[in-house]
Amino acid sequence: MNSAGHSEAAAPRGLELTPFRGLRYDPDRVGSLAAVTSPPYDVVVRPDGLHHLQDADPHNIVRLILPQATTPGARNEQAADTLRRWLAEGVLTTDAVPALYVYEQRHADGTLQRGLIGTLRVSEPSAGVVLPHEDVMPHVVADRAALMRATRANLEPLLLTYRGDGTATETVERTAERSPLLSTTTEDGFSHRLWSITDPAEVARVQADLARHQALIADGHHRWATYLRLRAEHPSPGPWDDGLVLLVDTARHPLRVRAIHRLLHGLPVADALAAVEGLFRVRRLETPLSRALGALADATAAGNAFLLAGDGAFHLLDRPDPALLARTVPADRPRAWRTLDATVLHAALLDHVWHVPEDDPARIAYIHDAAATVEKAERDAGTAVLLHPVREEVVRDLARQGVMMPRKSTSFGPKPASGLVLRALDL
Repeated sequence: MNSAGHSEAAAPRGLELTPFRGLRYDPDRVGSLAAVTSPPYDVVVRPDGLHHLQDADPHNIVRLILPQATTPGARNEQAADTLRRWLAEGVLTTDAVPALYVYEQRHADGTLQRGLIGTLRVSEPSAGVVLPHEDVMPHVVADRAALMRATRANLEPLLLTYRGDGTATETVERTAERSPLLSTTTEDGFSHRLWSITDPAEVARVQADLARHQALIADGHHRWATYLRLRAEHPSPGPWDDGLVLLVDTARHPLRVRAIHRLLHGLPVADALAAVEGLFRVRRLETPLSRALGALADATAAGNAFLLAGDGAFHLLDRPDPALLARTVPADRPRAWRTLDATVLHAALLDHVWHVPEDDPARIAYIHDAAATVEKAERDAGTAVLLHPVREEVVRDLARQGVMMPRKSTSFGPKPASGLVLRALDL
């Protein structure tokens, strides 16, 4: 039993997804539903992107998930005040009946993803119900926890995957044949639709199916760690026992797995290259980004490889010195972990060659978009480190072994749009 009296022995042995009264924008009170949505908070990394979202509509969700006051305390209070005002003004309204929500994302490129949004019982990794695969940064967890305490809300769902293809998935597919609660298309070309499941018998069938499964955290490790921290702070039973999630069955709707890239502040490319001389093979590529990423993919087929940028060219690093890896990569983990590009990047390059602390935001940033990473590196005279994505089966395998990948190793998608349905803990 932990310090707040939560017994993991009593935790469910499968997924426990519960209906809730969704908090949603009143379409008559905003410019458009698309204009009030945002990518998840950790994807909105560029100031121009943040300002674009703020300008799209005065009620854009980014004003809650990334408030812009000058101090952390002021930012959180600003978000809480904004949320209270929007509730009082009717900008956000609460659905009358608790529901599980079916959420669909579709793109002209053929991408189709459907899943269930609900509140999931929070459990420690040791319970084997929700499996993390990445370490988290304590300062980010502290920041998200402070925001959730202030707003008493789950402002955006995290993304979980499981493999079932059973009753729950059939219910999702059947529900998607009905008329949706909302439908909108965002400027990234994705259309979004949302339905509710309120019939007790349907909900019970979904819950019975999910109770036989475990889930992998695809996106939202820091938010899940935040749920755990807040649950430990509050007596049980109570609303903090659960957290808002989107649960996708990847047996029916496989996700894409992409890399998360690094931007090293204060490290010019010339210095980064000088430090790796003799430790990696280095080749200069005078090619566009797409072809450079293709060369990176080819190189990773034979071993660890990275693409450096920031000086107007691309530099392909591969064939690391075996002695460097033996000296820097911990030997007490499975081979699949030891040979990850992210492992070699953090253990060998960041820690021992470049001496860049992985949790210091003044020295390193984690960016999902390769072009944005290169652009910022060139503008700031830093170094962009581009990675090739890891395969989903490797991620799931390590998670089942309880082995954590280096933080920010993967980017699963498509990610749910923030702002379509929220959860207020007091409702």
